[in-house]
Amino acid sequence: MAALGWLTPRRRSATARSVLAGEAAAEAARKTSAEDESALLTGAPEQAPEEPAFPVAGDDRAAAFFDLDNTVMQGAAIFHFGRGLYKRKFFERRELTRFAWQQAWFRLAGVEDPEHMQDARDSALSIVKGHRVSELMSIGEEIYDEYMADRIWPGTRALAQAHLDAGQRVWLVTAAPVETATIIARRLGLTGALGTVAESVDGVYTGRLVGEPLHGPAKAEAVRALAAAEGLDLERCAAYSDSHNDIPMLSLVGHPYAINPDTKLRKHARALDWRLRDYRTGRKAAKVGIPAAAGVGALAGGTAAALALHRHRRR
Repeated sequence: MAALGWLTPRRRSATARSVLAGEAAAEAARKTSAEDESALLTGAPEQAPEEPAFPVAGDDRAAAFFDLDNTVMQGAAIFHFGRGLYKRKFFERRELTRFAWQQAWFRLAGVEDPEHMQDARDSALSIVKGHRVSELMSIGEEIYDEYMADRIWPGTRALAQAHLDAGQRVWLVTAAPVETATIIARRLGLTGALGTVAESVDGVYTGRLVGEPLHGPAKAEAVRALAAAEGLDLERCAAYSDSHNDIPMLSLVGHPYAINPDTKLRKHARALDWRLRDYRTGRKAAKVGIPAAAGVGALAGGTAAALALHRHRRR
């Protein structure tokens, strides 16, 4: 599975490596979305619970971008993936203990600890090195059913479905491996995914990344690159995240949403009158003034599900 990892949030500005990571993620999402769209239409997504209506207009120049960990899914996708790999004897018990500790920290603290994330990334890179991309994709489908499907936040899923119902494209944007993110996006009926891209040669993982993990500023670069390639107007787009690390991505769009926000993001969102929603306790945080997304006419028909998967080969 593509390397998983996270950029230390102390670096706020985009670096050359974060630009590379963002552009690689956008290229991966667009390339395979176009190639594999028809192959993914194998069934309708599960019905999302009803969510009170909120302003989302059909607009072919608008899209929605959702962070994954603790925004769409409870906990971190890479930790769930690690559990699945351990079950399949990819690594030893001591490494599982480390994964379990990192997951416990994430769930209790509700924030991304840079040291834990870096450790998880390095562990995952070493685990998948030498394995075929196709093998990890197949295993990822099984792991989704075993550990991830029941951890999707119904409220956030309903928000994504509202964009789809309005004729808008919806993308996951995550530091998780692009292959993992792609599986989750397809299972939820979303358009595709932007994720961390791991290098592979002849279909085999090398244990290195393309650029850096899609985290912090790199996420903003990925969204910017995809928007430019797809002809999107970012002022019409929406973005959703739980973490202050994603403020660069949230600030890029006209309609930012703080979902299950950490303390820093909640404070920032309130200061800027961003919309907030909190599904962790069953209560909904107050919605704070954001105007309806601009619309230029509803699109007919449904939204096609698309797969984002990149095979980066060294020349």
